[in-house]
Amino acid sequence: MKNTLPWILVALFLFLAIYFYWQKNEAESRLAIADNKVAQIDEQLEEKTEAVDSLKQQVLPPDTMELVPPGGVQFVDELGSLSEGDIQRLQRKGLKNPETDLLNDLNRKQGELIPTEGVLGGTMAIRDARILNDRYALAYYEDGHIAGNMILRYEVSNGKISWKVLDSSRL
Repeated sequence: MKNTLPWILVALFLFLAIYFYWQKNEAESRLAIADNKVAQIDEQLEEKTEAVDSLKQQVLPPDTMELVPPGGVQFVDELGSLSEGDIQRLQRKGLKNPETDLLNDLNRKQGELIPTEGVLGGTMAIRDARILNDRYALAYYEDGHIAGNMILRYEVSNGKISWKVLDSSRL
């Protein structure tokens, strides 16, 4: 009886060692399969990215390719720049940094200004806006399903900004 207990313990430890070695190999095998699938998906993504990049090069001029926002609408950069005279007039009316103050105020009030309700659970939001001069602004809005542009007129009095939508169109 004294000799059988050590043999039972040796057999148990040997069995456990073989079992854990087999589990380790099984886990490594599954990891290798998952790595292969990730590599295949990465290759497919790279191919699709290259296809999209080549389409962008065919459709858009090279200097504007990165300026397109997610909705596909872009404003020409020359639209959104206040002249020195516009900046000075707006500063005299109480705005410290006119373009930043106007865009921040427009974003705060966008819920009451956007003329279209969101659909399919989307929330309308202004995605891009340009201050055109000391009276007008242009904004692009969307909810992920529908989109539109609007022309706004704003007035500044003692640092307070009021907005009015002059026209809007859905895209």
